[in-house]
Amino acid sequence: MIASSTPLWSPTEEFIRRHRLSEFSDFLKRTRGVDCGRDYAALHRWSVSERGAFWRAVWEFCGVVGEGPLEPEVLDADALPGARWFPQVRLNYAENLLRHDPQATAVITADETGARAQYSFAELRTAVAAHQQALAADGVGPDDVVAAILPNRYEAVVAMLAATSIGATWCSVSPDFGVTGILDRLTQVRPKVLYASRHYRFAGKDFDITDKLAEVAAGLPQLKRLVLTDAEAGPLAATPLHAYLRGAGPHVPRFTRLPFSHPLFVLFTSGTTGVPKGIRHSAGGTLLQLLKEHALHCDVRPGDRMLFPTTLGWMMWNWLVTGLAAGTAIVLYDGSPAHPTATALYDLIERERVTLIGLASALIEATRKQGFDLRTTHRFPAARLVFAGGSVLSPEGHRYASAQLFPGVPVVSCSGGTDIVSCFLITNPWRPIWPGELQAAGLGTHIEVFSERGTPLRGEKGELVCLNPAPSMPLGFVADPDGARYRSAYFERFPGVWAHGDFIATTEHEGYVIYGRSDAVLNPGGVRIGTAEIYRQVDAVSGIAGSVAVGEEIPGDVQIVLFVKLTPGTELDAALEQRLRTAIRSGASPRHVPKRIVAVPDIPVTRSGKIAEIAVREVVNGRPVKNIEALANAAALQYFTPPPRR
Repeated sequence: MIASSTPLWSPTEEFIRRHRLSEFSDFLKRTRGVDCGRDYAALHRWSVSERGAFWRAVWEFCGVVGEGPLEPEVLDADALPGARWFPQVRLNYAENLLRHDPQATAVITADETGARAQYSFAELRTAVAAHQQALAADGVGPDDVVAAILPNRYEAVVAMLAATSIGATWCSVSPDFGVTGILDRLTQVRPKVLYASRHYRFAGKDFDITDKLAEVAAGLPQLKRLVLTDAEAGPLAATPLHAYLRGAGPHVPRFTRLPFSHPLFVLFTSGTTGVPKGIRHSAGGTLLQLLKEHALHCDVRPGDRMLFPTTLGWMMWNWLVTGLAAGTAIVLYDGSPAHPTATALYDLIERERVTLIGLASALIEATRKQGFDLRTTHRFPAARLVFAGGSVLSPEGHRYASAQLFPGVPVVSCSGGTDIVSCFLITNPWRPIWPGELQAAGLGTHIEVFSERGTPLRGEKGELVCLNPAPSMPLGFVADPDGARYRSAYFERFPGVWAHGDFIATTEHEGYVIYGRSDAVLNPGGVRIGTAEIYRQVDAVSGIAGSVAVGEEIPGDVQIVLFVKLTPGTELDAALEQRLRTAIRSGASPRHVPKRIVAVPDIPVTRSGKIAEIAVREVVNGRPVKNIEALANAAALQYFTPPPRR
């Protein structure tokens, strides 16, 4: 099995005693006679073998507000897909997020200009009530969709909570998406009301998207109203926000309680292999799963402050905002994390005394390559957890974050995604943290590593699968009435088993290492190689700012091609090529060594910062990229045209 010699962090007895997971374990012993102590493996086994009882315990421990009997907790409990959770329960997602101390801080907003605002739960409820009444006056109800093209600001949270308070389904995209990318998503859900901003700011530049909004509105013929949150209508057939809310009466929100499985969010896949799939997530499943993650795994509690820099086009926005359900304040950051200074985001974290620090792994890796050491410039005394998402931290990035960014604070990698609006692999606060490893499978999810034949593996690389239903698994896809596309996406490869699409292995510490997406695995000579194994070695070579490895198809086989983005002043000469090949050969294996190494000016990434391996692979092999709107820097694809065949 894969092992590391020294942990990055180990919990103290006091840390374990005070953690909410320990409180939950004590709650189980007191109320159910289930005594797992501080043994995570035992608690996890109980959570998957008695999953109905487990999710009911999460409901009760977290104080979920709803009505109707909790029994039966689940029908068709072994059906995957097809399990039905809490069929007699009715609840409202927004009600559960707004139920906390009215005077407590709910939302803090900040942006790259230095502007800051703070809102209490009482102020948030008042704002939600006004939007709720305006939406209801437009005829919005439980069968409708409300959408947004907004920056990560307060108005987005208010609009989402107002829409979901009356049972409407919410979906959102980022204002930096192109017209095609927006319409590829919103035409699937046919929103009745669309909230939008005519302007957004990033890295010191102001962007006016008035023309883009006009095209989007024209492409949504069923749209009843376009609401502008930041400006007058100008040339648009739109309603400014102040005018939209003018007729609102007493600002007391009402909440429509609906079945546990009522649609809450539509989230969209990245769309790198075609038109983005719209994934429908339930109100109850999303709420219960994220309460479990925030409270039990991440120790979030009332009075805390929680941050994850994100756009409204990434599921981490939904993950962050649902933190309100645990009574924490959420910190919304709008803009570039490295503007006006390279440490702007870290300055904000220090200034706001953030307790749960969520960061994209790509940002941590970029900070490492820039050589920042925050130990002498920043202090984070309030921090209790650093949560790295979007992609998995390399062992080097993990060590760096623990030693030079947040010394003494547990830094964890987590993995899941849009598919389950949550994590499959997450933190275990009772155990040490090892570099490059994900600590544990989340409670309530039976995770295994499967071979290509569908047999369990230990210490060998294989497919990440989940063997049991969980509440946050999707209701299905949009425009997929018989569920055929949904079943094909996750259950076709191993019938009755969720195949997630990650290439992983277990470790001797009961953790996991992820080697990349299984659909991007390289197969030279029929040997499966995870791209992360190559990137780890390349990242350690000086002069390399980024890289992408893909399989170039040749007659009867595949050969590895490595593209590298160089730091300023570096040239890809014979000496640097040899250093790269030597590092890969000695650090991974001779089979990992690329056939060709090519320097490129830029590496394409998705809008959530992941390397766009599949898009590059398609270009290298002379095939069209099906949806370049999924990329944050699509122009970079021009550097990967296929070489002449020899």
